[in-house]
Amino acid sequence: MPRATPPPTAALIPRREFLARCGMGFGTLGLASLLAENGAAATATAAAPTASPLVPRAPHFTGRAKRVIHFFLNGGPSHVDTFDPKPALAVHAGRALPYENLRTERKTGMAFPTPFKFAPHGRSGLEISDIFPNIARHADELAVVRSMHAEVPNHEPSLMLMNCGDSVQSRPSVGAWVTYGLGSENQNLPAFIVMCPRGFPIKDADNWSAGFLPGVFQGTFIDSQFTQLDKLIENIRSGHATLKEQRQQLDLLARLNSEHLAARGRDSLIEARIQSFELAYRMQMEAADAFDVTREPEHVRAMYGEGIHARQTLIARRLLERGVRFIQLWHGAGQPWDNHENIQANHSKLAKEIDQPIGALIADLKQRGMLDETLILFGGEFGRTPTVELNNNGTSKLGRDHNHYGFSVWMAGGGVKGGTAYGATDEFGFKAVENKASVHDLHATMLHLLGFDHERLTYRYAGRDFRLTDVSGNVMRELVA
Repeated sequence: MPRATPPPTAALIPRREFLARCGMGFGTLGLASLLAENGAAATATAAAPTASPLVPRAPHFTGRAKRVIHFFLNGGPSHVDTFDPKPALAVHAGRALPYENLRTERKTGMAFPTPFKFAPHGRSGLEISDIFPNIARHADELAVVRSMHAEVPNHEPSLMLMNCGDSVQSRPSVGAWVTYGLGSENQNLPAFIVMCPRGFPIKDADNWSAGFLPGVFQGTFIDSQFTQLDKLIENIRSGHATLKEQRQQLDLLARLNSEHLAARGRDSLIEARIQSFELAYRMQMEAADAFDVTREPEHVRAMYGEGIHARQTLIARRLLERGVRFIQLWHGAGQPWDNHENIQANHSKLAKEIDQPIGALIADLKQRGMLDETLILFGGEFGRTPTVELNNNGTSKLGRDHNHYGFSVWMAGGGVKGGTAYGATDEFGFKAVENKASVHDLHATMLHLLGFDHERLTYRYAGRDFRLTDVSGNVMRELVA
């Protein structure tokens, strides 16, 4: 009987398997070493093919902050109308300012004084605009950085710089770095959650990407315009399988993945996928409780107020209580703070949407004993010009253009020295001149408050060590209590 000839493809094996058999899978060995160094490696078994990379981990030293909530004011709020008073603008109203060499995105004209009133608040006397009366009541908890600066007056690169530490290259976001360093205190919820009502902002999920870090550290997006859990979190429940049946399916999938990993060595993408499946299963019960604000007493809901931003802020507090490590709350997907016209009406309306919820959050965290361990960051991607923006015909609709030369953010809680104003812009508020603070400095300070030396929180990728602050960044120690 003639011998059957095997098909030509029978002798072929996948490239990865070929390299593994040849003892040349150095990338896999490097990943295993890295995971072991960071406490994430564990013996693979059929029941648990990989230990969760989100198990809680100790930082470099004891930090005051254990969790972060970032209020992102999409579009760029005006610092001279919110947290950086400039009385000189009123004196020079309608006059040209000496800034011919400073490039703005659009044409601007004369000095435009704020239409709002600033007043000192708290024992510190920190000056805050009257569009934020509820936040102003907590002036002694705030550390306002008035000397921030970015790199360009454009939204996309400035969003990436603020959220990911690089305006050009694709990099892991701040939330991804924090969860990579600290893990999570609740294995039944995502460690990093992003709430942005009405869809994605500019640059979409790049704003909360894991970049080259394992995918499990990426932010989980929630469209907070919805109130029903099934719409808040897509595919949170299975429409065709019970929890018991899902558990059986996951156990089978885990065994198959375990065999795959055993044959090919560790694969961070597969491990992230496994963790995503397991997390999705566990979330079905935990998320239903965390996102249901009707379980809060009526007086607490009234304290936060009405509307989307009140609800998502209250949800955020419930998530922080349950061990979520990093929460980013976006104020709008459509750049609502990008007020090139009618800044008085627009900034007033926008501030009203978030002022009461944020003031309530600070008070709520304080009375629950959580504020000192929760770092709050508030701000946008850049500021706005102290001069009025002009149309092509030279007229104005009384708005302000983008300004990356100087702007303000503030932090509270988490070991921050409250009642502090750090740095300064010039007398008109156009550019930072005193204690200039880069976005890298801000990130270094945040990591320090969480217990990390920003130069040591690194991840090896493409042959070199990367960090959130790139090759710069200094801790603003005057802001540390």
